[in-house]
Amino acid sequence: MKRVGFLAVLLSFVVVATLWLWHLGAPIDAIVRGASGRPTLVLLHGYGSRADDWLQFEERWHLPPHTQRLFLQAPARGPGRRGWWWLQLERYVDPATQLPDLAAANPGGLALASTLVRERIQGERGPLILGGFSQGAMVAANIAFQTDQPLQGLILIGGTPVNEAAWAEHFAGRRHLPIFIAHGRRDPTLSFALMERFQQRLADFGLDVTWYPYDGGHSIPLDVIDQVNAFVRRVLQLESPAGSH
Repeated sequence: MKRVGFLAVLLSFVVVATLWLWHLGAPIDAIVRGASGRPTLVLLHGYGSRADDWLQFEERWHLPPHTQRLFLQAPARGPGRRGWWWLQLERYVDPATQLPDLAAANPGGLALASTLVRERIQGERGPLILGGFSQGAMVAANIAFQTDQPLQGLILIGGTPVNEAAWAEHFAGRRHLPIFIAHGRRDPTLSFALMERFQQRLADFGLDVTWYPYDGGHSIPLDVIDQVNAFVRRVLQLESPAGSH
């Protein structure tokens, strides 16, 4: 009987693990809005959210006329939510701040999520501007600082540094990449202080950083979207021949 029970538990584990890997390995869906590109703005939602959460800002976008907006849907499925990997923030809580600190962490699902995003955006019309909110910002930053993905801009909203020492090894290769970072001063989920320190580290290294702290929590207020609009327009000007002189 014990052997039968053990086999039943093992089989259940295999089935759950297989389904979990299948969900993570499934092709990434996307909501596409705007024109057909130049540029293409790719945005990744946060943990427990969905791609269609970006649609609340449809009337707020004021981007160059041919901009394509690509809102990617995370592959990991939970009860009524999506994620880029199963994020257990409680595992990383710093007792001193009572907030997660992933700067020295290397979550197993981050590399796979980055690969899936890169596969989905392959072939999209550049210049390519990649960004995200919260967990989506972590994935976007990991792609920027752990791969050679061609990017003309990086947008990080309400995120946090992950595996920072590994990221820092590739700062030099992104010295000419414009980066927009925004974070709420009263964020109760991910530390404002950590992201403020991270953006300063990037700036001290010589990277092109636009830092936008805002009076809010773990959310995307409309003034942040306005700043993203301005950032995308600046990136496009820098990329154009006229902006290169």
